[in-house]
Amino acid sequence: MSVTKSRLMKAPAASATESPGDNGWQPLRPRTLVDAVIDEVVAAAASSRILPGDRIVESDLALGLGISRVPVREALRILESQGLVVNEPYKGIRLRTVTQERIDHLIEARVALETSAAVRAIVAGHNDSRAVQILDRHVDELELMGTRQDAYGFASADTAFHRALCQFSGNEVVCDLWEMLSRQLTIIVGLSTLGKAMADIVDEHRKLVSVFASGDVEGMTTALDDHINVQTHALDFLAIIERRRAERDSADKA
Repeated sequence: MSVTKSRLMKAPAASATESPGDNGWQPLRPRTLVDAVIDEVVAAAASSRILPGDRIVESDLALGLGISRVPVREALRILESQGLVVNEPYKGIRLRTVTQERIDHLIEARVALETSAAVRAIVAGHNDSRAVQILDRHVDELELMGTRQDAYGFASADTAFHRALCQFSGNEVVCDLWEMLSRQLTIIVGLSTLGKAMADIVDEHRKLVSVFASGDVEGMTTALDDHINVQTHALDFLAIIERRRAERDSADKA
């Protein structure tokens, strides 16, 4: 299935190099058409409008968004460099196929980065009331998106929560490495909502905030492993994707 009709999305949260201000607001940064196209492709993938393995046709995407092919081509180049799409000879550009090995690797990298960040933040005393308030606001947004059944909004709020958690570490290298995975994580979270209740995911984040606020390093390590490793592995993403593909194909034929 190729991407055709679509819409430009609102800008997501700021990047990892832009730490929250004292009041929790994120500084804005200039937006380009390339940024908007990237956001739209990620949004389409996170909300399962396109699925892993689906073809993304540059000309169709440009026509659907009402823009020239130049920013679309650059956006797809960036997404390819980040591992979200692949460009294969005679097959064109496709959303990267999800494999169990790929999921395992993403989980392993994410657990390592977020555990390092959270522990460093706690040891440095960056788990104060201000930090907890910021995380609580992200969870509130997560809950709101869950109430609306907005898969992309939910996945974006989830990503924003974990971005903030990493930022509290004060380690820019860890944040930059995590940011390289962030769009893939957004898509994975969006797909996970097809197999898991959003309310359960919200509850997991409430627990993370509680443990983070307590300053329990060992408890934080365990909570992150359960949230990222155990809970993600409990989902059969390959089955979720195939079920969604069958539903979509059936709807297209109707």
